[in-house]
Amino acid sequence: MTTELQDKLAHAQRHVRELEVLYKISRILAEGVRQREMLGELLELLHDELGMTSGTVLLLSPDSSELMIEVGHNLTDSQRAAVRYRMGEGIVGRVVQTGKPVIVPKVSAEPMFLDRLRRRRNITKDEISFLCVPIAIGREVVGAFSVDRVFDESASLDEDIRLLSIIASMIAHDVKARRQSASERQALEEENLRLRSELENRFRPENIIGNSGLMRQVYSAIHQVAASDTTVLIRGESGTGKELVAHAVHYSSPRQKGPFVKVNCAALNENLLESELFGHEKGAFTGAIQSRRGRIEEAEGGTLFLDEIGDFSPATQIKLLRVLQEREFERVGSNRSLKANVRILAATNRDLEKGVESGQFRQDLYYRINVFPIFLPPLRDRKDDILLLADYFIEKYARQMKKDVRRITTPAINMMVAYHWPGNVRELENCIERAVLLSTDGVIHGHHLPPTLQTSDASDTIGEGSLKDRVNLFERDIITDALKRHNGNVTAAAADLKSTPRILRYKVSALRIDPRRYSRNRSARSAT
Repeated sequence: MTTELQDKLAHAQRHVRELEVLYKISRILAEGVRQREMLGELLELLHDELGMTSGTVLLLSPDSSELMIEVGHNLTDSQRAAVRYRMGEGIVGRVVQTGKPVIVPKVSAEPMFLDRLRRRRNITKDEISFLCVPIAIGREVVGAFSVDRVFDESASLDEDIRLLSIIASMIAHDVKARRQSASERQALEEENLRLRSELENRFRPENIIGNSGLMRQVYSAIHQVAASDTTVLIRGESGTGKELVAHAVHYSSPRQKGPFVKVNCAALNENLLESELFGHEKGAFTGAIQSRRGRIEEAEGGTLFLDEIGDFSPATQIKLLRVLQEREFERVGSNRSLKANVRILAATNRDLEKGVESGQFRQDLYYRINVFPIFLPPLRDRKDDILLLADYFIEKYARQMKKDVRRITTPAINMMVAYHWPGNVRELENCIERAVLLSTDGVIHGHHLPPTLQTSDASDTIGEGSLKDRVNLFERDIITDALKRHNGNVTAAAADLKSTPRILRYKVSALRIDPRRYSRNRSARSAT
């Protein structure tokens, strides 16, 4: 065999080995293990398969001020941590600074070769060649990749550089993916902390709207029970804010860093509710194609809020009783008991005592959940809070709709105070949202409120809904609002409405409006 043929055969065998190495490296990178472990395997492979020794991967520090060794073949952690390079310092510093590979045929003849790891100083038998390529993400150089080779005059170091550049590109893609994943994870963690902080601030008892005596009793109860793990039963009519109180208890408790999980018991049938609460195993029922964690497991270490607990079926009540008594439960289709480290908060608008008497609600479960009841008063019993709530909802929906709504007229206030609010706070919120939407002058007038409020006897808006009654209502609203702005002065109010004092006095008399009610001087005299 001729020398030329032998060289071609050796060259072909080298390419085959390099392709095999590249394939193995791609498999290592695809496994997605920790970065240092993966790079360590890669350097070990180059050492064993291609004779490239002392492989080292260096990456820039987060502030890009220096190069740090991420992993080195046969390097201890202390050796790795002790060596740093500034930008442009030594061979690796120059490679990162210029973004171009460097070949050093003989390290003994290169003054820029620093050998800070001192792995080559005792080499006397063989001369060493040093190869270093940049690790770049696009045009940004983020590190350097270097190896040693025993010096060989016949070796093609350019081909080695080509192979190392391909490997460096593969490493760069992995570094980019890991950095992006770390950035996304950090962003999610920061967002999670921000949202949790907002929830904690929003659901503190101090941030619940209401200063009436009944609401102060609710705040006191929240502060009393929050620090413990006691089961709480929140009672009140629909729309009074039971879920808001449950949030306040959770975010004032030692479990505030844990999850807050809500289950609406009235929205699910018996089978779905059981699976939702306790979870199920694969094949437990038709459609259970995989195992699923229940809400109790999701609330581990936190709080489970059972809304409308009065709608529980008798079978589900028994299983819930076991959770409350023994802190254990079983998934649907499983006989393995699981521990439940959760705090239970329940809410209902039903009369549970009647349910116990009729047999629809278990007496033992009733005693278990009724350890510390909190009663939420209906809105009709806390009239003092109506204006506070209305102002809060006006600000909320004005901001959402990008409208400048500043205040409520006196007739509109009278209507809201006189109304009995069967839907409680939820109904008030819906009314204010409608009123903000309809307002065109930055003021909420009586005619912006729903007809159910406009026909209240106590609001001085009596009528059968005829055209005349509605016109009178509209005029009364406008006139009283103008009088209020001008301290009960009819002349000033008439000028504001672009009318005459005579016409306005006629309207005031016909609509039975007393201008003196809107005089601040009169109010001050009455106060003294």
